[in-house]
Amino acid sequence: MTARLRKLLEERANVWSGMTEIMARAKDHDALSAEDRSAYDAAEVRLDELTSEIEREERHIENERRLGDLGSGAGPDAPESRGGDITDEQRYERAFSAWMRRGNEGVLPEDRAIFQAGFDAELRAQSSGTAATGGYTVPQGFWNKVTETMKAYGGLLAVANVITTDTGNTLPWPTMDDTANIGAILAENTQISGQDIAFGQNSLGAFTYTSKLILASLQFLQDTAIDAEGFIGRQVGIRIGRAVAAHLASGTGTGQPQGVTNFTTGKTGLAGQTTSIILDDLIDLEHSVDPAYRQSGNCRWAMADGSVKVIRKLKDTQGRPLWEPSLQRGAASTLNGYEVVVDNGMPAMAANAKSVAFGDFGSGLVVRQVTGGQLLRLTERYADYLQVGFFGFLRLDARIDDAAAVRLYANSAT
Repeated sequence: MTARLRKLLEERANVWSGMTEIMARAKDHDALSAEDRSAYDAAEVRLDELTSEIEREERHIENERRLGDLGSGAGPDAPESRGGDITDEQRYERAFSAWMRRGNEGVLPEDRAIFQAGFDAELRAQSSGTAATGGYTVPQGFWNKVTETMKAYGGLLAVANVITTDTGNTLPWPTMDDTANIGAILAENTQISGQDIAFGQNSLGAFTYTSKLILASLQFLQDTAIDAEGFIGRQVGIRIGRAVAAHLASGTGTGQPQGVTNFTTGKTGLAGQTTSIILDDLIDLEHSVDPAYRQSGNCRWAMADGSVKVIRKLKDTQGRPLWEPSLQRGAASTLNGYEVVVDNGMPAMAANAKSVAFGDFGSGLVVRQVTGGQLLRLTERYADYLQVGFFGFLRLDARIDDAAAVRLYANSAT
């Protein structure tokens, strides 16, 4: 943690403590004084400013981690990593990094055989992805960077049940909801009755997501002191992450993954609540989810940042904010005691919008991701601009698994 981040977190904790003291005085005197109202409003503005600064600082720290130390020259193809006793996986990562920077000619002769073994035959058979255009399966370290960035841009991916398969063949997936079935008292000398578990079946495919084209100059690839592999990986992750986030939240399930907004509505706002939600709605939405899920410790809220802004202004019957901001790095803010997942793929509050979700997303949503993402390098197409084109692929699908695990809040139609 940087000194600046520590200072910001401490200041936010102090501001929040002051706001809590003001509300405690209001409880003792039944109402806020004009002076306290003014102080509270000013503190709330400062709390928002500090939260934005903390989030910006945390993103900067994470970006520095991904991009590596400037000027270090470290990486899989650095001279010091070219020692004799390294694993095949390390050799492949070294060759992949060299290929990204300099193309096929940049791969060491002794690494070409193992690098070529990583060439994706499926892509080569189905399209123009040949060694000349440059399609290679990316190493695990590279794809971890892509996945981390995708989770940052789409919070639902981090809390869903993600399974990874080696291929993209259609995968049958069993479904089950047993919450309505209960046990019974058995009388002496009485035969036990039966109650079968009703299984359903869904299937998971593998839609292909692409980052679209990313152009990099030859000068950047050859001369940059930063981690070019990490830089490209982050851009691929951001672009694919945004596309995936939209579908994990609102995908229809037809020609695209099935998203969270396909769960059952547990609460609909009253007339006039087209862009708002009230405390009673939040309580009703919580209790529309079976206690078996709420008591599991895995339930959370999911909504877009704009909906968070609306809810942060809500207060309980004692005038205390429902929103509890995180006072330490890495800890999520809470709402009514439950963690909040911010995912801008979720619909904004509007007429009929299913803008807020609550429940156990690990039980409710299954995401299938095909391992071995690909990166293509286009060397010749942009040669006259002294540029190289890159684009990545990810194959993914999602379906509702346990339909009872999550419920939605729908804004009023009018």
